[in-house]
Formats: sequence, C-alpha cells, structure tokens
Amino acid sequence: MNPASMTSAAAPEFRAAGTDLSERRRSGISRGPLIDIASAEDTGIAWGDEGAATIGAFTTIATIAADARIAKTYPSLAAAADGLATPQIRHVATIGGNLAQRSRCWYFRNPHIDCLKKGGSDCPARDGNHLYGVAFDLGPCVAPHPSTMATALSAYEATIVTDRRGDLSIANLLGDGSNGKADHLLLSGEMIQRIVLKTPLAGERAAYKRAISRSYADWPLVEVCARAVVTDGVFGFVRIAAGGIAPVPLRLLASEAALQGKPATPATIAAAASKAAAGAKPLPMTRYKLDLLSGLVRDLLERLAG
Repeated sequence: MNPASMTSAAAPEFRAAGTDLSERRRSGISRGPLIDIASAEDTGIAWGDEGAATIGAFTTIATIAADARIAKTYPSLAAAADGLATPQIRHVATIGGNLAQRSRCWYFRNPHIDCLKKGGSDCPARDGNHLYGVAFDLGPCVAPHPSTMATALSAYEATIVTDRRGDLSIANLLGDGSNGKADHLLLSGEMIQRIVLKTPLAGERAAYKRAISRSYADWPLVEVCARAVVTDGVFGFVRIAAGGIAPVPLRLLASEAALQGKPATPATIAAAASKAAAGAKPLPMTRYKLDLLSGLVRDLLERLAG
C-alpha cells in the first residue's frame, strides 16, 4: 500500500510496500511511472512524555498489531491492525498506505469499465451489483472506503501529518463522502508522514470488531471501533466509529449521544445500538449492513460496560 496515490491512471504514483499498487498495475488500472519512496524517519512508533504515540507512515501493519504498548494503550487500533488482510500482507503493508489505498469496488478494479474514480461520468455500481456497497449513501460513488486503519483512527481522533500539511483529521484526509471522484484529499505528490494519537483518558476501555463474509483475509462488510470511560456505572465518555458502511469512516454520533451520561445498562446500550443506523440510506442490496452495524455496536458496548 502506498502512502499517497494519484487519481489519474497515467500519473506517477508513489510506491512503498506496494501491496495495493501492485494489484492495480497487474489489472491495468494503474499504468503511470513509479516513484519508490522510503524513509527511516517515518518508520516506527515514538512515545511522548504524556504517553501518546506517533506512528510513522512507513510503519507496517504487523508492527502496530504486535506492539505490546500499542495494545495496552490503544487496544482498538492494535485489534484493527491484527484483523485486516493476511499475515503476509500485514508484514509489508504500511499504515500510510492503508489510509491512502484505492477503492476495492469491482467496477473500479475492472480495467474495461469506466467509473467516477477513473474519470467516468457515473457510478456503475449504483444500478449494478452493489452487494458490498454503502448503507449510508452520501455521494455519487457507492463504494465504501476500504481503510480499516482509518476507521480505528477516527475513533481515536488521531491527526495526520503530511510533507505539506499538519494536524489533518481523518475527515480532512478523506473528505465527507460527497466527492465520488477521489478516495482521499491528498494533493498531487503529497505524502503522509506520520499519524499522531492523543493520550488515552484515565480508565478508558476500547474494543474493535468486524463482520466479514469469510473467515479471514477479507475486507469487512461492517466494522466498528468503540472507546468508552465508564465511571460508577455511567458512560462518561464515548466514541464510536464505523467502516464498511459509507464512502468514508463514520462517527456514530447519535449512538454516542444516547450513551453520554447514561447508566451502562442493557437498556441504555440497546437504545444506543438502535440509533447506530440514524441517517442511513441503504441501497437495495445493502440493507443487511444496518443489522450488522447495530449488532456490532451493541456487542462492543456490552463488552466495554462489563
């Protein structure tokens, strides 16, 4: 996966590990010249005095998944890293590349079919086979964003630093889903350099879970990352982010609001889970994702409240 990529098929593209780029070149989707990149400065995990981590963009997914301090401090991030792709891919794929990877839509990946992301005029998945498409229809493209790490980092409210800009939120990096022509908002030639996480809150708990259509090595149908602080049986802080349901990762604000300051009881959790689909506009073939979403939210919240 490359820490930044261009939108034009003939434009130069950065290559780090190249796990996504190599596949696109084999299929003919990407045909431009390559610029190999590597940076020792942007590899590895650094810790600040207050216990917050900064992760270099060239750090592999496997490194994040296996890091004991990450697992203790940001357990949802470690679990998300450990759940994506295969061990072979995790050992070469980078976190920067995961954030900047291209759409997994089979229409986009077909070199003989035009779509918005390849300069076409429409989204063929909308009126075609969109079984794995969005359940929150936010823009002209109905392919969900493929980055698991973006979902987890949304829940952790991380910021992104590039070689041109600093303190970009995941929303700043990926947009709001209304632009069907791009997978991210990186400028031409702009590279992700590092990801900056905040210091966890005292007593914070976190969990991650995904629903997939096969036992492993699959992109999630739906995935959820949740964080919470439960004090004296009351939710004092909640962050919930979901992926696989929209063109960008989504914070489930209605569910968060339903929990804030409320007792951590089964009734409260059930009510919050029922609000996970607030604002959803499923496609004819993606309504099933809403049941998966509410089920995952409920499961994670019960785990965090226990």
